[in-house]
Amino acid sequence: MPETQDRPRVVDIHTHMAWMEGCCPGYLAFMNSMVDEPFEDFMKRYEGPEPFLRVMDENGVDLAVVLAEYSPATTGIGSHEQLLEYCSAFPRLIPFANINPYLVHRPARLLEDLLKRGVKGLKLCPTYQFFYPNDRALYPAYAVAQEAGVPVLVHTGTSMFPGSRLKYGAPLLLDDVAVDFPDLHLGMCHGGRGFWYEDAFTLLRLHENLFIDVAGLPPQKLLTYYPELERFSGQFVFGSDWPGLPRTIAQNVAAVGALEISPEAQRAILAENALRILGY
Repeated sequence: MPETQDRPRVVDIHTHMAWMEGCCPGYLAFMNSMVDEPFEDFMKRYEGPEPFLRVMDENGVDLAVVLAEYSPATTGIGSHEQLLEYCSAFPRLIPFANINPYLVHRPARLLEDLLKRGVKGLKLCPTYQFFYPNDRALYPAYAVAQEAGVPVLVHTGTSMFPGSRLKYGAPLLLDDVAVDFPDLHLGMCHGGRGFWYEDAFTLLRLHENLFIDVAGLPPQKLLTYYPELERFSGQFVFGSDWPGLPRTIAQNVAAVGALEISPEAQRAILAENALRILGY
């Protein structure tokens, strides 16, 4: 899907598989409020990748990062095996691993293995899995990602699912990681949503290797949260958080396009930055 005068290129750096095992009741209740049918029915309908590819086509999305998840205490499990099968036949789907340090003895070794099997990055979920992202136990995995040249996304800010622990979502915790791994592309998912917009943006200004993934944020409010968005537009990327969004992906893309920033900044946020970070 090349860019046209009518449609910009769009890379969605933050999507989830709809189907997960062992979904927590609180997660199901929240997701029921996000879709127009019981979420268990929605999960079955979108269990395979083909329905999501149709969503991408309907919303003008060229490429999408798809995230595994191992959060049995708060959401559920979308396994690496499921993820790799989901993405294997479709180059437009880019698989990212998830490592829960409570479930994995050697995170670095697991990431090395998953990189060989085709994952293109790593997602960490501190607020769902109850760890601090600057925990030194994770440093070997960060080193593997930096050496491989693949990005790491980290959930920052609030979480809506019951059982989440927000103290683990402070963006300031990533300052250590950004300093100690200066060549690692390190993404602050949700940009410090709720408490920490200013903290996230301050870190962005200090560390060129940091970027903000705007998934889960109302795009029309980005200039309220980040008044200098234009100046630092090279460090923002578009994400939808599908399927957990109250509006369509296309509506969010249109909202970015309606921001009072330059067309160059809009193109950077919607696709160009993500393509650079992903190495595409």
